[in-house]
Amino acid sequence: MGKIVRYITKDGSAYILAADTTDIVSEAERIHKTSAVVTAALGRLITAASMMGVMLKGKDDTVTLRLCGNGPAGSVIAVSDSSGNSRGYVQNSVVELPLNNKGKLDVKGAVGAEGYLYVMKDIGLKEPFIGTTAIVSGEIAEDITNYFAVSEQTPTVCALGVLVNPDLTVNCAGGFIIQLLPGCPEETISSIENAIADIPSVTEMLSDNFSADDIAIRAMKGIEIEKLDESECKYRCNCSRERVEAALISTGIDALKEMAADDEDTTVECHFCDKRYIFTNIDINNIIKKVQ
Repeated sequence: MGKIVRYITKDGSAYILAADTTDIVSEAERIHKTSAVVTAALGRLITAASMMGVMLKGKDDTVTLRLCGNGPAGSVIAVSDSSGNSRGYVQNSVVELPLNNKGKLDVKGAVGAEGYLYVMKDIGLKEPFIGTTAIVSGEIAEDITNYFAVSEQTPTVCALGVLVNPDLTVNCAGGFIIQLLPGCPEETISSIENAIADIPSVTEMLSDNFSADDIAIRAMKGIEIEKLDESECKYRCNCSRERVEAALISTGIDALKEMAADDEDTTVECHFCDKRYIFTNIDINNIIKKVQ
C-alpha cells in the first residue's frame, strides 16, 4: 500500500506532499512488464499523478498526466483520484538504452526531450481543465515543476525517484512536491532552498528506510511544519464491463452491427490493467437493441 503525507509550515506559507509509491509502481511493472528505464519513467509519472491527485479538492475529482515526448517509449499516461489511487500506461513497454552519463537509467532518452506534458483535471465542471506545457528535460520531475510554474503560476519544487532491481522488480519509488503559497516570506523561501540544496535523492532516502513522513521532514529541514493529513493509496483501475459497453456504444450503431456480423467474439483489453472483456455476437446484438 502506498502512502502520501501532507504538511504545512507553521506560518501557513508553504506546504509539502511526500509519497512512498513503491507498491503502486511495483504493480505497474507487474502488469505492463516494463523494461528498467520504462519502469522508471512510468513510475515517476504515476508518483507525480498520485501526489497531484491528493491536491484535488473534490472526492470525485481526477487528474490525468500525459507525457508525449519524441523518445522511443512513446506516450506515458498516469491517472489518479483524489485519494492518490493511480494507474498508468505506456505506449512502448520495453525500451533498452545504455545508462546516461551519470550512470543512471536514461529516462530522458526513453521519454524524449521534445514534446508536451498535458495535465487534465476533471473537477466536476462541464469541461475539464487542460493545461499544456512543453517538455523541458524529459526527466519528468523538472517537467512537473515547469507545468506548475507556467500553467498554474505556482512556485514548486518536485523530486521523483524509482530504483529498479537487477531482476527488473521495483526496489523503491516515491517523491515529494513543495509549493509556496501567496505571500510566502523570503526567509521561508531561503530556508526551503537551503533544505533541498544538499538533500539526498528520493531513492537514497527510501533505501535508507525513510518513510513518507521522514522525507517530508528532511525536505523541510530547519522549518517548523505541521502534519495536515495522510492517504493510503494503491494501483487502482476503474474499468468495468459497463464502462466498456458504453465505449462500444460510442463507436456508433454501424460499428456495432459490423461487430455483430463478425464470426469472432469482440475482445476489449484495458490498457491500464490488461483485463480483457469478451462480448459475443449475442452480447453485441443485445447492446444494439438497447440503443435502437
